[in-house]
Amino acid sequence: MADFLISSQQAEIDGPAFLADIKAQGKALWSGFELPTRKSEDWKYTSVAGLKKRDFFKPEALAAARRAGETFSGAELEALTHLPAYEAQRLVFVNGVYRKDLSLLDAEAGVELLTFDDASEVQQALIKSKLNSCFELADHRFAALNNQMIDGGVLLHVSANTAAKKPVHIVNISTQCEQDFAVNQRLLLVLEKSAQLTLVEQFCTTATAQNSFVNSVSECVLAENASLRHYRLQDEQETALHIGAVHASLERSARLNSFYLTLGSELKRLDVSVTYRGENAEAEINGVYLPQNKQHVDVHSCIEHAVPHCQTNEVFRGIVADEARAVFNGRIHIHPDAQKTEAYLSNKNLLTSNKAEVDTKPELEIYADDVRCAHGATVAQLDDLGLHYLRTRGISEKEARVLLSFAFINELLEEIADEQLLAWARSKLTGLFSRDPALTKHLL
Repeated sequence: MADFLISSQQAEIDGPAFLADIKAQGKALWSGFELPTRKSEDWKYTSVAGLKKRDFFKPEALAAARRAGETFSGAELEALTHLPAYEAQRLVFVNGVYRKDLSLLDAEAGVELLTFDDASEVQQALIKSKLNSCFELADHRFAALNNQMIDGGVLLHVSANTAAKKPVHIVNISTQCEQDFAVNQRLLLVLEKSAQLTLVEQFCTTATAQNSFVNSVSECVLAENASLRHYRLQDEQETALHIGAVHASLERSARLNSFYLTLGSELKRLDVSVTYRGENAEAEINGVYLPQNKQHVDVHSCIEHAVPHCQTNEVFRGIVADEARAVFNGRIHIHPDAQKTEAYLSNKNLLTSNKAEVDTKPELEIYADDVRCAHGATVAQLDDLGLHYLRTRGISEKEARVLLSFAFINELLEEIADEQLLAWARSKLTGLFSRDPALTKHLL
């Protein structure tokens, strides 16, 4: 058995006492799992070799990582997030440590934003009733590990008929430490009836080589007619190891609009699941991934249409450069009772190198006969005709390649409704396409 499994199964992490049962359940499930191999269908193209033969759970290493998180400075924070003036309520975590001094909290009626450690008895009851309610824990092995390691999670609760005035910005930072260590991130979002919110989750690291394993789980519980706009931004250093998941459940007429920006690293895995539990709910799911060098990105999504009259529109686009590899598996499951469903899934990929690779598998599993569904995937290189056209207009070949590559994802970037986030994304991505400002001057 890999050292990672042995050490994680034996790890004992202190956490809120009211979550003892949930931690025990997670530990029991995780102890029965094995690390996935290429024989595991969901991990067929993604190796977890970076986890094996490493011990991320030594008590002394975890303690040292927490001490490093406690000394992280505000200047370092602004340099990493690139959103210093973003007008939002902000929670900051460094190596899993909540930094109240770096956070910006402004009390707002109907909006509760706090760590699990600070939860009242009423809030504790809410957490226990909603945690793990969006998905089947037994089907997600790393979520079981997350349960076992729950320490300081976040509760974001918006009361009925409340439209939050400010977005909520949750920043998760990892730094380099002397020994390997694990970071466990957990978020529980509960929107009551007709509540509205914008949520930004940002994962970033210091520029130095990373030796942490980040295991993150976010749950979004949307009640009747609730509306959530969700942005998840993953911008981590190349050697980072991150396995993350976002699970959402939608009741009648709930609306979810989500955008995922995933930059590559040694191991980057993202699982997205949406379960419809009430009629007339809608989900717009857009995402962009851009691995380069020898990075690896794996995006898996599963949309469960269990009730009638719901609508999904899912679009992911990837630009894969150098010797990087991208994996996309999107599954839409239409249950027998889900008549009048509309569901569309598209995955398009652009390879900018002969050594780049993408494995894409869109799936439709339909058991209802009155639906409108479509899915598709493409893998291509830059269009020679488009390059020729731009060059005849006096644009150099290098700049033409940058313009065409950016145009491939620009349609999805334009879906970012927040102007500050859009500006951040454009600035970040243009830096990936070229370090020469002359080649990206038309993109900003």
